Amino acid sequence: MKVSVLASGSKGNSTYIETNNTKVLIDAGMSSLYIEKKLILLGVNPDDINFVFITHTHTDHVAGLKVFIKKHHPKVFLTLDMYNELKDILNEYEILESEIILNDLIVDYFKTSHDTDSVGYIFKSNDKEIVYVTDTGYINIKNLKKLNNKDLYIFESNHDIEMLMNNPNYPYQIKQRILGDKGHLSNNQCKEYLNKIIGNKTKYIVLAHLSEQNNDPSLALNNLNDIKNIKIMIATQNESTELIEV
Repeated sequence: MKVSVLASGSKGNSTYIETNNTKVLIDAGMSSLYIEKKLILLGVNPDDINFVFITHTHTDHVAGLKVFIKKHHPKVFLTLDMYNELKDILNEYEILESEIILNDLIVDYFKTSHDTDSVGYIFKSNDKEIVYVTDTGYINIKNLKKLNNKDLYIFESNHDIEMLMNNPNYPYQIKQRILGDKGHLSNNQCKEYLNKIIGNKTKYIVLAHLSEQNNDPSLALNNLNDIKNIKIMIATQNESTELIEV
């Protein structure tokens, strides 16, 4: 499998994954034009995207979905609650109910904890596995075994707690929302969970959904400096990552 995070942050999110026979997006939270341009830079024709998997319906994850699916006609996978919010723009879709087999790609999902219906994903092909987890206040302990020892993790490291609490531009209620069980994972929580689930198969970690106001890439990276022999990268808002092969 190959993966590139096309954009990650509070202004928009989208990630590309390909196997030998399948090309998918996770979310379409940037404009369709932005996503198309980033795909073309990777050598990918946007018309070749077979499927889009939605994590949740906040604007920064679906802003470009309507235009992208109208132009390129991928099938959209999402939960029933997400469908009820997006049904007016959907054409070809499928409600998530269990593990899905799509050509040479197996996709599983698990509930995350945000202030709307939300999920994370596990993508598997040819014994390689990618985990995608953002926009959650915590990870249920029952899911940790499911996430154990994968090849690549795209994992939320949203905020530094001290930066958030000292930010005068954020009202107290917003700070409590971000820190709560239906908010976002901090750098410290990211480290705590990764230390529980990475294993000898793990080769890459991509830190995602970093807050521009309440985090710093150097803080997020330094927080994981005890994790050895794994390449750790930062996904950013306006630049896609390299095309990572696992």
